[in-house]
Amino acid sequence: MKFLAGLLSLLAFVTSGVVALPHGSQSPFEVHPGFNLDLNALRLVELDGHQRVWMTELEKIQAKAHGVKFFDITDTQDLDTFNQFRLKKSTYPSPNTTERVRPILKTLSTKGPQENLVHFSSFRTRYYRSDSGRESQQWLLAKIAETTSEFASKPLQDIITLSEFPHSWGQNSIIARINGSSTEDDNIVVIGAHQDSTNLWPFLPAPGADAEPADDGSGTVTILEAYRALIAADFRPVRTVEFHWYSAEEGGLLGSQAVARKYAADHAHVLAMSQFDMTAWVKRGTREEVGVITDFVDQELTQFNKDLVSTYLDIPYVETKCGYACSDHASWSKAGYPSIFTIESSFENSNQHIHSSNDRIDISDEFSFSHMLEFSKLAVAFAVELGGWTESK
Repeated sequence: MKFLAGLLSLLAFVTSGVVALPHGSQSPFEVHPGFNLDLNALRLVELDGHQRVWMTELEKIQAKAHGVKFFDITDTQDLDTFNQFRLKKSTYPSPNTTERVRPILKTLSTKGPQENLVHFSSFRTRYYRSDSGRESQQWLLAKIAETTSEFASKPLQDIITLSEFPHSWGQNSIIARINGSSTEDDNIVVIGAHQDSTNLWPFLPAPGADAEPADDGSGTVTILEAYRALIAADFRPVRTVEFHWYSAEEGGLLGSQAVARKYAADHAHVLAMSQFDMTAWVKRGTREEVGVITDFVDQELTQFNKDLVSTYLDIPYVETKCGYACSDHASWSKAGYPSIFTIESSFENSNQHIHSSNDRIDISDEFSFSHMLEFSKLAVAFAVELGGWTESK
């Protein structure tokens, strides 16, 4: 009944043609240079309950503005058919490599994330169909390359590949791959965040420092700091460990669906995928904690994630729910891969400046880089515990 009511509500405003704009904002029908966007283009979206509906790009924007979560499956309609290839069920050990993990945690810093996020949120918007969205992606790619060159030893650089996963809309996803020494199955560990941002209406400013679903600037720099610390520690995994920065999460998980589909089509063996979306907000008057999503995730991997929090972080976790197609982990689940999602708090205590120009690092003392650092710790622990460590010969 809840899904039916939501679907009827969605269909009502999709067919009404009425666009409720924020007070004082510009009409989305005006010409906005720098946007590659056809508002009348038809897209196929999948809603909770797997209901599929054709709607225009403008109606998709309306749905997002009304808080409706969905997959845009126009180009990935067969993604869930790859489930048949995920025949082997993965198991996860209790955390058991503390002697490798803890020294790396001590090298994590708030300095790099703060500097990176100041620049990353300075783009007017990182909307995936905008010129500035493409520019922000190119800046991020250059920053990851610079980090690799500065902190990875020359021998380690030889096993690292940095690439763009191309998309038709111009803002590409980014993959940093630390190749493992093993050739066994289940040999890829994925840590992800999404790089794009949007406002209630894509044409409005969207600095996107933290808020989900508006953006994931915080998650972007959180996993970049984890990557920096790992390569600075000369991390040589047994399994391949990959860091992904997805494009077009705000368009209906477009970037991560494309990546997950490619991996599934190639029969790639992914042991685990962990999504970091929104990692910096601590609501005033609440306990600082890590939000562990419990719906639409792999339950065994989620328990492993809880164990990592309890073992390595200085704050506790709280179970919370996010809903269908909530972030990029959902694309991997749809393809049949085990995936999880961790956020900054329980969902009701998360950042309320979503989809707005107020999603900035200077808007409130509730935005915390020390809180963000706890999530960098979690990403490091996830990589080492599941990726393993190749012993030097």
